[in-house]
Parts: sequence; structure tokens; C-alpha cells
Amino acid sequence: MPEWFGTDGLRGRAGEFPLDDTTVFNLGRSLVALLRAKSLSPQVLIGRDTRESSPWLEKILTQGIISAGGQVESAGVIPTSAISFLTREEKFSAGIVISASHNPYRDNGIKIFQTNGFKIPEDWENFLEEKMVATSFSPSSSLPKISPFHPENYYQDKYFKFLKSCFRSSSPAPLKLVLDCAHGASSAYAPRLFTELGFEVVPICCSPTGQNINLNCGSLHPEQLARQVVTHQAHLGIAYDGDADRAIWVDHHGQILNGDHTLYILAKYFQRKKALSSDKIVATVMSNLGLEKALAGLNLQLIRTQVGDKYVLDKMVAIGCNLGGERSGHTIILDECPTGDGLLTSLKILEAVSEEGKLLDQLIAGYMEYPQILINIPARKKPDLAVHPEAQAILKEAQQALAGKGRLLTRYSGTEPLLRLLLEGEDEKLLKEWGEKLRHRFEKILN
Repeated sequence: MPEWFGTDGLRGRAGEFPLDDTTVFNLGRSLVALLRAKSLSPQVLIGRDTRESSPWLEKILTQGIISAGGQVESAGVIPTSAISFLTREEKFSAGIVISASHNPYRDNGIKIFQTNGFKIPEDWENFLEEKMVATSFSPSSSLPKISPFHPENYYQDKYFKFLKSCFRSSSPAPLKLVLDCAHGASSAYAPRLFTELGFEVVPICCSPTGQNINLNCGSLHPEQLARQVVTHQAHLGIAYDGDADRAIWVDHHGQILNGDHTLYILAKYFQRKKALSSDKIVATVMSNLGLEKALAGLNLQLIRTQVGDKYVLDKMVAIGCNLGGERSGHTIILDECPTGDGLLTSLKILEAVSEEGKLLDQLIAGYMEYPQILINIPARKKPDLAVHPEAQAILKEAQQALAGKGRLLTRYSGTEPLLRLLLEGEDEKLLKEWGEKLRHRFEKILN
């Protein structure tokens, strides 16, 4: 089991372990060793988001790869899913994204894709960690400069053309959209993409400074978007996170919709088009019970996995399913791309709106959410709750109170020092009561 790699690659405070110069440099060297061990030529494509730390992390990582005899091409600032697509399309042996997704600007991360566009499996992560532990090289300023085979805009344009090809509406609706790009990787892509497709676009939060990525905006903070949709009398709004691998929505009333709504809309639309590869849709344990019941009304079965889009993808591949995602806004449309792509998902939602002749509030008719409370508790330490007496006592008490009325899930975040509690059921008052009890108790246990 990897210790440094979490649910979405390496993640941490930029400049601190495991994102310090030496560790990142040795990750580059270790990746070359891994590719050679897999009989692959060490040709790597790198992209990044708009954080101020992303360019220097890319530079150190590139130095590590080159020092070990690898070759590197840069795609510049680009959404995560673009690297997945381009790694496969351009036949690179690996693709790397430097991003911490929805996290604040001081954080950063490194995620790695295989040549097929899928995220690297756990055994690859184990290999990298073992190599990095055994390696003690330091970055050098005397490495030779390598001239790229293609400029950054070659890769950016290729991804842009791919996206445009994925919108297949015969009669696009004349829609007005508000786009919140979270001052992130979609800022240079989303407004241009939807404008060129004929939509009227109102862009917000599209001016990256290096320090404002995800700051009170984007998919984690859609309140500003909701206000702007109503103010501009737009048909809908779309919010991305920092690396644009997730998207959530606001309807024309200002109602905020999440990834569960996305799955319901696309499942119903794909089913009508006979585009579903099976009668199963994959989501995680965090998805609302309402989604499960709404899909059942379409004679579709919801299959749940642990949290993490890579687990969703693994299950999709295993059961032959082509639609899956997370409540947080990651949506995987496997026929197009093997990872979450907020821009691609937006195109398919807009395609559904155009083809069905209905706005979002009409497309979600038939889906009713159960009250759900998500509580994030800072966790300076992460004890095993399964064997922690005080934790087990309060969890048992809560589960007894919710028995037959709802459910309770607890899990540590794979990307942040947090314990996440999810309470769901029909009685919102009961959920809030137990949510506060659990918050109070776990704040003491964890801190």
C-alpha cells in the first residue's frame, strides 16, 4: 500500500515533503526507471494548473526526468483530463499533471497517467516510492536544455479540437451561460470553447494570479455563480475546480446542482439515445440515496465504490459500464475519456439540454434528493477509528439512532487532513442533531 500517494497522486503543501525540491526531482528520476522497467521509452508529457508553485515544480520534475535520460514535453497550463487524452493520443509513455485540484493555492500535487490515459495503478505507485526512498540525488542547475518537439500550443489546440468534436447536437439551443473557471486551468479554454460553439458566455473568475485559484469560487464555492446566473438571467451556470476535472451546475432559478444530478441527467439522456453500454451506473458511497432510487425508476442499477474517481473508473471497466462519477462533480464518460473532464461533461449536459429542449430544472424531474449533511473535521492525526474505543462508542450510538431512518459514513480525506462525516436520511432535524454531536466528539478525538 503506497504511503505517499493518496487517492489522487501526491498532494501536500508546495515546498514541503513530499513536494520539496529533492523529492520531486527524485520522483522524476524514479519515473524514468519505472518506464524502463515496463519496457517503455521514457517520453513524458507534463501539464499544470495556475498555482504560483506549478511552474517551479514542473521545472524540478523535468530536471529529474532529463537527468535520468528521459524526454519531456510541456503542454503548459491545461486541464487534467487533457493530459490523459494527449498521453494516449500522442503515444507518450506517461503523462503528468501538476495540480492540487480543488485545494487552496498553497497546496499542490502530482498525478501520473499511463500511456493509455488511465491513472497509474497502485503497484506503479509502490515502485516509485521504493525507488524514491533508495535515491538521494539533488537537483542540478547545470543540466542541458532540451528543445521541445512541439510547442505548448500544439497540445492545447489538439485538446481543444477534441472537445469541439464531442459536442454532437444537431441544433444547439441559443443558451446564455455563466462560467466560473475558479481562476484555474479552464480559464483559457471554457469561455472560448462555448463561445465558438455559439453560446452566449458570461465568464467569471477567469483571471489567474497564481494565488487566487479556487478562492471563494469554483465548484466548491458556487454561491457567487448562483447569484450571477440570476442577475444575468442566464439559462444555466457551470463551475469548475482548479484543474477542471469536475463540474457542477446552477439552473436558471439559481439552484445549485451536483454530480449526482449530472449522472441522472446523462443516464436518462444516454439511455434514450441507446448510448449506455450496460444497465449499471457507477458512483461512490457519497452519492445520495435519491440517485439510487431515481435510477431504479429508469430500470438502471447504481453500483457504489469507495471515494475516488480512480475507484469509480476501475469498477466501470470491470463491469463494462461507460458512465460513472462522484457527487463532487467528477464525471467519467468512458467512451470519450478515461478520467473526469469538466469541460467534456459540460458539452454533454448542453447537448442534452439542446436535444431534449429542456432546461436543467426540467431534466432533473424525477430525481429527489434525501437530506444529506457533510461535515469536515480537521484531523491533525488520523487514528484507526475501527479500533478506537471512544470513536466506536459514539459511532455505535449514532448508528442506532439512525437505524431504519438513514445512514452514516465516516472516512478520512485522501487529499487533505480531514475526517469527513456523511449523514443522510428523511429526518433532517435528526441528522443535524447527530451531526453536531459527532462533530463535537470527533474534534476532541482528532485534535
